[in-house]
Amino acid sequence: MNNQTLIQQSLDCLKENGLKYTKKREALLTYLIKRNRYVSAREVHEFMQEDFPGLSYDTIYRNLHDFSELDLLEETDLNGEMKFRFHCCQGNVGHHHHFICTVCGKTKEIHMCPMNFFEEQLSGCTIEGHRFEILGRCEECQ
Repeated sequence: MNNQTLIQQSLDCLKENGLKYTKKREALLTYLIKRNRYVSAREVHEFMQEDFPGLSYDTIYRNLHDFSELDLLEETDLNGEMKFRFHCCQGNVGHHHHFICTVCGKTKEIHMCPMNFFEEQLSGCTIEGHRFEILGRCEECQ
């Protein structure tokens, strides 16, 4: 799926959920899709300042959180800071997990899930969701 299609689908999702179209929201989504890694709200804010001077950090953070709530973004806590990335499952990738570089935020998909192991040990429990991330340094950040 190409970037333009992902951007349009995301904008349609915003509209369906009562968030109006703005050039700022489109620019934010475009940036996240092109970066294709976890980025901090601060990084997004610095990028957005180039085209939209005066745009507040709070506005960026609120939009990132809203996009996350709509499942457009994935979020994780890296080194005590929330980081966001465009949800890779938008491209119809099946259930998987990630290796995340703690230095640059780049991710690699892990196409297996350890939940079968845990489900066997938690008989009688209902698992409602899970997160599994492996953290480390990618080849370029060694």
